[in-house]
Amino acid sequence: MKTDVIAVSGRNQTGIALEEVEKVQAYKGLTGKDALHLRLLTEEMMGLMRSITGEPKGFFWIEDEDGVYELHLQVETRMTSMKREALLSASTSGKNESARGLMGRLRDIFDRGADEDIASLSSPLLLPGSYEHSSTPSLDWEWSMARYEEELTPYVQRNEERALEAWDELEKSVVARVADDVKVAIRGQLVELTIIKKLG
Repeated sequence: MKTDVIAVSGRNQTGIALEEVEKVQAYKGLTGKDALHLRLLTEEMMGLMRSITGEPKGFFWIEDEDGVYELHLQVETRMTSMKREALLSASTSGKNESARGLMGRLRDIFDRGADEDIASLSSPLLLPGSYEHSSTPSLDWEWSMARYEEELTPYVQRNEERALEAWDELEKSVVARVADDVKVAIRGQLVELTIIKKLG
């Protein structure tokens, strides 16, 4: 099943997305913890959407197959690297101060300039081996939380400071605790966040 693809922007984007979630919950008979998890993950996703620079318009939809639910948020990156640098220069440190925690780091990827190469990002999410250029011609870059955790483990076992900080961020993240996987895919100027949760 795939829901309608709905536009989300402005002040009521969370309410609009949650209406879609309620339709899915009613249609699929989801109650209790399952319904709560779907709602919580949608709220977190819309929180990310609200915090993206430049008041972007996005598209939200839900897909499910055999009890595995995917929440999708697609946003077009319109920010240029010059605009991004101007915004960041207003920060005392010159860095994106809100890029803390898992969702903050993911937002930093959404906020990259449309004219910036993904390889130029210096996010802790991009530890060696935790990203790849896809062999699919239309896909420039893809990140997976499950793959990231797998790649991070040996660094954590060696007590490397950067890896320990990244692991701590994962453990504190509501999304990382509730979701089975989180994926980010970049196709040109389109960035798509997918949160995956197995219910039932």
